[in-house]
Amino acid sequence: MATIDTVKDILQENLDIAPDQVNEDSTFDSLGVDSLDMVELICDLEEKCDIDFGEPEGLATVGDLVAYIDGL
Repeated sequence: MATIDTVKDILQENLDIAPDQVNEDSTFDSLGVDSLDMVELICDLEEKCDIDFGEPEGLATVGDLVAYIDGL
């Protein structure tokens, strides 16, 4: 499964954000993802992708997040 699809799945499961609303240019602000939601999203991604996120900064868009994950 592509990383973007994993992110879309988690956003849909946790925040009821329809996958068709999410693309790589979507900002987390425009999706209504606040800092607490972001922490939960990162924890779920770490578990689902079996990665250690560290302390990412500057992740404003879904594309930023996908690129960060793919770079790990």
